[in-house]
Amino acid sequence: MLIAQSLAIFATMKGYFKDIFDTYKSLKIGMSLTLKHLVAARNPHKPLAINNKEYFQQSEGIVTLEYPYEAIPVPENGRYRLYNEMDDCIVCDKCAKICPVNCIDIEPIKATDDIGLTSDGTMKRLYAAKFDIDMAKCCFCGLCTTVCPTECLTMTSTYDFSEWDVRAMNYEFSNLSKEEAEEKRRLLEEKNRQKELSKNEISKPEDSQNASKVVAKPIFKPVIKKSTE
Repeated sequence: MLIAQSLAIFATMKGYFKDIFDTYKSLKIGMSLTLKHLVAARNPHKPLAINNKEYFQQSEGIVTLEYPYEAIPVPENGRYRLYNEMDDCIVCDKCAKICPVNCIDIEPIKATDDIGLTSDGTMKRLYAAKFDIDMAKCCFCGLCTTVCPTECLTMTSTYDFSEWDVRAMNYEFSNLSKEEAEEKRRLLEEKNRQKELSKNEISKPEDSQNASKVVAKPIFKPVIKKSTE
């Protein structure tokens, strides 16, 4: 009985020390690999630019990106932060209508005079008193850039635009100040008022002439003939 207990204790101790030895062996391999890379990183080497084809083929040395001074190139067709070129915008409202999350808010004002052309020759007839894009709501689907007729709304390569305050994620692209927008509204109201007045002045003489041409119709009274019988 005593011999069996001793053998069991010996087997347990053997397994215990074996686990310690395996742990030490694993740590030795891991630390040797770490020290190898640490020493290799200290050795002088030729730095490679991030756009170099061999940048990601480096097997040793300092390969950590020094962000934001270095960054991995993003694809040209990537969907990142939206940008609107107001000089080419005709304020057609198509982007706001197709947006599935309603992150684009536009307030147009009809122009009372010629305000120029876009870069592709499209006539501009509306001012944008408000053109806001809330990137906190944006789902980066790219539908707004697809329907834009003048291609003024694009997705840039800027992807690191985090903010402390979520309200800072609302980007304003309108090139009109509040005072200028109020002035454009006032000019539009004045033009519409003058148009209504001129329309009324033109219609009044015609109404009077038409009234003079109307001839009063005689009132018809039925006559009952007496019977001669």
